[in-house]
Amino acid sequence: MVRTEKAVIARLEKAGEKFEILVDPHMAMDFRHGKGVDFDDLIAIDSVFKDAHKGEVKAEESLRKAFGTTEFDAVAKRILMEGEIQLTTQQRREMAENKRKELVNYISINAMNPQTGAPHPIQRIETALGEMKFNIDINRPFAEQVQEALKGLKRLLPISMEKLRIAVKIPAQFSGKAPSILHKYELKKEEWQNDGTLIALLEVPAGVKQDLLNELNHLTHGDLQMKILETRGYDSDRLQGIQI
Repeated sequence: MVRTEKAVIARLEKAGEKFEILVDPHMAMDFRHGKGVDFDDLIAIDSVFKDAHKGEVKAEESLRKAFGTTEFDAVAKRILMEGEIQLTTQQRREMAENKRKELVNYISINAMNPQTGAPHPIQRIETALGEMKFNIDINRPFAEQVQEALKGLKRLLPISMEKLRIAVKIPAQFSGKAPSILHKYELKKEEWQNDGTLIALLEVPAGVKQDLLNELNHLTHGDLQMKILETRGYDSDRLQGIQI
């Protein structure tokens, strides 16, 4: 459990009454946005209050009337999802900055310049977001804000969220260990040749391409053949036609 001195109030007004719980501010926001958190760590005290500052606990009758249950976890989750989390200005500022970094990193990894097939550097994305005066809202879903950011970025940068299709050919002496690497990524198809050579097709974000190639080059000591394929118009069910 979070210590009470570091907790904030989450409050919900329902059926004409106020219901308050004490929670970790960061974990409460993560929970609200669907991220996995340990609920026991999120909560400071297993009580629903009428006034958390005064320590006045809500009567079970009030809980049952408003929520249809007196079970603490069920009530607390409703308060977290439907109520207001009382954050300080500093906490809001820190959360907004962290969420902005998360958004920039996500776009840098998953988006690319379709003219080059390479990811945009983080600084380029940050500069463009600054030019478009993009503001992070800590209460809005992350995916929703990514889409809004991309819509604005497309007016300033050539940018696409399409993944790269990469075909790799791994010699027989290394192919046995290759699946442990390939299956960490989005493996679309793999074909084993009669001589033990492995040909595989993967789809990866532009920002992940180098990680994949680094791992495979390390495995094969550089004896690796690779080709970036056209994103459209390729039949992933058939690899025999690939000339690597």
